[in-house]
Amino acid sequence: MQLLTNRSKVVVNKEMTLMEKLYIPAIFGGMMITIKHLFRKKVTIQYPEQKREFSKVYRGKHILKRDEQGRENCTACGLCAVSCPAEAITMVAAERKKGEEHLYREEKYAANYEINMLRCIFCGLCEEACPKDAIYLTEELMPANYDRSNFIYGKDKLVQPLGTSAHPKTYKPYTK
Repeated sequence: MQLLTNRSKVVVNKEMTLMEKLYIPAIFGGMMITIKHLFRKKVTIQYPEQKREFSKVYRGKHILKRDEQGRENCTACGLCAVSCPAEAITMVAAERKKGEEHLYREEKYAANYEINMLRCIFCGLCEEACPKDAIYLTEELMPANYDRSNFIYGKDKLVQPLGTSAHPKTYKPYTK
């Protein structure tokens, strides 16, 4: 019979020695690896006392920015919701009423703005799509919680508090 390829290998079934049957060399090798790891530098950090330094492109908790006069920047255009690949952002637009000029910058605003943080993949596309620079991803860590409903962030958790002048934008996308 003629072979179809030249890649065939001859397999040899040799008998195991007595030491190999007892697995003593394998057990000894495993114990040596364990002992080596005992003397290496620990990678665990003590979180509340020590804080890990994040990279410059780290994307954390979302925030809806206000302008210098304390008005919301979001105009409910929906570009952030459309650009979100995880479909985590939902919003309902409303018209600004007379006397609300001090609350909203434009005539149209987001009456309801929610981000489902369990669906969010922190890609930053919502931030890049926003024409009004209203949404940012900060360096702040997402807090842990046991209840799933606490991970749906509404405007009460997203809008930047009044009186904070620090610019929340820490993520700078790569540009050529």
